[in-house]
Amino acid sequence: MANNLAGGYGLRPIGITGAGANTTGTTQYEIANDYTTAIYQGGIVIPLAGGTIAISDQAVAPLGVFYGVEFVDSGTKKTTWKNYWPGSNNVSVDTNYPVKAFVFDNPMQLYTVVADGTNTDRATALADVFANCDMASVNNGSTNTGQSTDMIDISTAATTAGLDLRIVGLYEDEGNVDYSALGHQYIVRLNAPFNSGFAAAVGTAANTGI
Repeated sequence: MANNLAGGYGLRPIGITGAGANTTGTTQYEIANDYTTAIYQGGIVIPLAGGTIAISDQAVAPLGVFYGVEFVDSGTKKTTWKNYWPGSNNVSVDTNYPVKAFVFDNPMQLYTVVADGTNTDRATALADVFANCDMASVNNGSTNTGQSTDMIDISTAATTAGLDLRIVGLYEDEGNVDYSALGHQYIVRLNAPFNSGFAAAVGTAANTGI
């Protein structure tokens, strides 16, 4: 039985750990107006020393997950909203105004993510809960929808401290529960996120999975 999902959607917020109120809110940051790399909705972003954000390099502690961007178009002089940043070489930005990026950055935020391949069966998948895991990619997406197509690399699930994500559960919906195929899903959170105060870079022993 194949899954309905044939690809990824990046990280999709669904709630927070515990029983606290969850608004699935974002915080406003900035993208440098000359930043040429695309950032897709659902992609992991990191903080930069200049006060702006960039796509994850899988080395710096993740700030959060990108939701969308707002900027002033230099031609129309109108505020423009996109659910992804196309890169400064693909848009006309009025540099008199900031490029506003909106990021899901609550350290306790939970996300769903699609697995990039087989995990044999449900019992095998369940055994990966509380392990750490890397993304299979960190900057793939569709310029038509603006949506990330990144998936979790389930083969990397391990106790390794430097991996991007902590698996906290299985996300099961009726059309995507074939654990022997691409398309089943997990519930994850970012591992050692920047705003948690635990570390300014990933890879500390305190974030080792079990």
